[in-house]
Amino acid sequence: MDSKILMIAGSFSFLAAALHVGVVIGGPSWYRFFGAGESMAKMAEQHSLKPTIITLGIAAVLFVWGCCAWSGAGFLPSMPFTKLALSAITAIYLLRGVVGLIAPFVTNHPQISQNTTAFWVWSSAICVVIGLFHLIGVVATWPAL
Repeated sequence: MDSKILMIAGSFSFLAAALHVGVVIGGPSWYRFFGAGESMAKMAEQHSLKPTIITLGIAAVLFVWGCCAWSGAGFLPSMPFTKLALSAITAIYLLRGVVGLIAPFVTNHPQISQNTTAFWVWSSAICVVIGLFHLIGVVATWPAL
């Protein structure tokens, strides 16, 4: 059961990676639908490579995170620094989630205001859930990692 939680956590990361690839394929309307911000959607409309590079970069990171979780679960071969990697991934998901739930209500910084409040709430709640799956899975499998 312990490793199943990490399998689920990794699956969430793979799903998030696939959705990011889907946004690139879907184009400007997908950037808008998923709340990436009007500037990203406009750049995509102008065929700028910047939104594609950023979004595929995020997808690549999420894919590696999925591999780390599945490695920790024993589904993929052992990766180096698994404990450190999974601890960092867990912290990043939880920090992104908590900060993202607070930031749009306390600041008008351009990096925050470029996205909708709905984007921040939904994406942050998702990050908290994924982070909690990682946390539970890491704690449960810690001795075996």
